[in-house]
Amino acid sequence: MSRTTAKPMDAIALLKNDHRTVEGLFERFEKTTAKAAKEKIAKQVCLELMVHATIEEEIFYPAVKGVVEDDLYEEALVEHDGAKVLIAEILEGSAGDDYYDAKVKVLSEYVKHHVKEEEGEMFPMARKADIDLDALGKKLRERKGELESA
Repeated sequence: MSRTTAKPMDAIALLKNDHRTVEGLFERFEKTTAKAAKEKIAKQVCLELMVHATIEEEIFYPAVKGVVEDDLYEEALVEHDGAKVLIAEILEGSAGDDYYDAKVKVLSEYVKHHVKEEEGEMFPMARKADIDLDALGKKLRERKGELESA
């Protein structure tokens, strides 16, 4: 195998990269005042989160189930469900709607909490486990590519 290309991200690095992307989008949303721009950013946040949640639920979470604490695993899935409700409402709405900004703000708070638990607890447990994170990262990248091109 040639080493001429950069080393691909392992699963945790890929997921953390997604987290940083979404955090940056939430920051842009907060600083933006134009309704059309806010709506565009909010929709991008929602798309990023839908892809991210899908690859976690289909690939990452099953790989770490039994390695991470059951309550942490279950809470992560419930947090995804809560976020999906807000995502659907944001995608159905528009920036001029009542509570639009509030929904995006609450989604941001959900995501901050979720990221803190994943990066502070779940990811370290996964790193200590006997999981091939490079192979898992490859699966996550492939699935992410499929979802983004759909």
